[in-house]
Amino acid sequence: MDRLKKKIKKTFNSINTKLAVVFMLMLLATIEVIGAYFTRQLEQNNIENFQSSIQIPQIVTNQLSNQLARNNKNTDDRLNGIINDYSNSSSISEIVVVDNKDIIRAVSTLNDKGRVGQRVNNTDVKQVTSTGRQVTKVINDHGTNYMIQVSPLSSGNGSTNNVGAIYVRANMQSLFNDLRNTSFAFLVASLIAAILGAILALVISRAITRPIEEMQEQALSIADGDYSNQVKIYSNDELGQLGKAFNTLSIRIERSQEESDSERRRLDSVLSHMTDGVLATDRHGNVSVVNQMALNFLNTKEKDIINKPINEVLGLDESAQDLISNQKEIVVTVNGGTRDEMILHASFSLIKRVTGFVSGSVCVLHDVTEQQKNENSQRQFVSNVSHELRTPLTSLRAYIDTLNAGAWKDPDIAPQFLQVTQEETERMIRMINDLLSLSRMDRGVSKMEPELVNINDFVAHILNRFDMIVKNDEKNGKDKKKKYTIKRELGNQALWVEIDTDKMMQVIDNIMNNAIKYSPDGGVITVRLVQNQNHVILSISDQGLGIPRKDLDKIFDRFYRVDKARSRAQGGTGLGLAIAKEIVEAHHGKIWADSSEGKGSTFYISLPYEPMSEEDDWDEV
Repeated sequence: MDRLKKKIKKTFNSINTKLAVVFMLMLLATIEVIGAYFTRQLEQNNIENFQSSIQIPQIVTNQLSNQLARNNKNTDDRLNGIINDYSNSSSISEIVVVDNKDIIRAVSTLNDKGRVGQRVNNTDVKQVTSTGRQVTKVINDHGTNYMIQVSPLSSGNGSTNNVGAIYVRANMQSLFNDLRNTSFAFLVASLIAAILGAILALVISRAITRPIEEMQEQALSIADGDYSNQVKIYSNDELGQLGKAFNTLSIRIERSQEESDSERRRLDSVLSHMTDGVLATDRHGNVSVVNQMALNFLNTKEKDIINKPINEVLGLDESAQDLISNQKEIVVTVNGGTRDEMILHASFSLIKRVTGFVSGSVCVLHDVTEQQKNENSQRQFVSNVSHELRTPLTSLRAYIDTLNAGAWKDPDIAPQFLQVTQEETERMIRMINDLLSLSRMDRGVSKMEPELVNINDFVAHILNRFDMIVKNDEKNGKDKKKKYTIKRELGNQALWVEIDTDKMMQVIDNIMNNAIKYSPDGGVITVRLVQNQNHVILSISDQGLGIPRKDLDKIFDRFYRVDKARSRAQGGTGLGLAIAKEIVEAHHGKIWADSSEGKGSTFYISLPYEPMSEEDDWDEV
């Protein structure tokens, strides 16, 4: 009996028996893993194929988007025609088209035609119309699986303007039935394969010993960098002890490699997400590492600067060794060809080992272009303000000195001098008020008080004031002021725009006054108002001398004048158009000018405009 027990124990402790059992278990596990993976992949592929099959073609979505964007009385009929044509030729069970206000505009099911015009209650559809992102999911409705796909509809080429969404519902029950049948067939085949494999393993394991071969294979895997496998330990014999030592070695190597890879990834992540450019060099000053921001700053590619001296990369005359050894901070100007000039602040630091040996350096590039521009603008602004204030002050001082010298006693000269001093004082007051207005806008403390107004009536009201000035002058017999005629092309359509009426009136008054100043006597000033897509554009044209082409981009700068002598003679401060630009941009609009010398100038004001639907009109009532 004892001999029998020992024999049985020896049999089960033998390598052949252990290998047979292990192989059988591994085979079963492998088949199950492969089966699960295969089934999962098959399910995913079939669902993805099904999702692609119900995807509405781009040409159909474009037609639907265009119809929603037009939004006329035939839109619903055309939308129904489009989706009915498409649903008849596909396996889709239901299609619903919704506009960006969550109103159902078309359905593919005849029984649901009564839903057209109602507000949709589906949260997925509301999410798509509000975010513009597609939603796809699978639901189970009374034991039947359906795929729901809600896609946004956008108008225009490359536009992100969301005009609605399309809801698609398709039956997936046949797909899941096929998957269930396939899984069952694979399970039966797996069981048969497992049984045959187990029998084969018992036969082969009796004749082949594989522990050493497994260790050899594991060693080769480690050499190739694969640490995922482990030598399985079944006993405490010599092979088991050797396998444990081998596994311990594999784990330690894997940890060391993971720590090294983690440090490298951490460094790469830091460099790639830095807002400053970084260049690392070897001890000879040749670039060895560069991040993407540095490539963007220098407008170059990595292959063009790696292993090149850093002084050549930065375009400096000093040698690379001097830059590294001195560690000084310098300013580098980069000309980017088609890109605007960029000013970079470069600082250097050494890379030293524990022993003090210098193995390289790091150069950090910081973009100071905007800072330099702001400093230059501030200096120029201070210079302009000083010059503009000094001119009237100098004039005031001269006239006051003359009056103090005794001219105040002259009844002919004194009133003239006092009139000049009063005009210069008023001009300085206007200039200071304009500067204060600009300062409030720059600091963001100038509050906007927007209200919804009909821009046609608003512009007409302003023009009526200018017409009244001409009529009053003619009625009172005043011939000193310039005569002009205002031609209106405003249209009859009500265009409702949200603006600060006081500030926008200041803008239009400024442009109209300039048009009157620089137009010839009896000239015609044309005011047009048009609606273009999502903007309202107001244009004011005069018949004056015009603005040179080289000055068009600068007329909205502060204190910039095309004809300085003429502007000062007419009392201008040089800040009116700058204030107008700030006000228009505060309305999220745009102002610009077009001119031809000798033919006059046209100023354009573009303001955001959102057409009001019939429903909005009803709400207003």
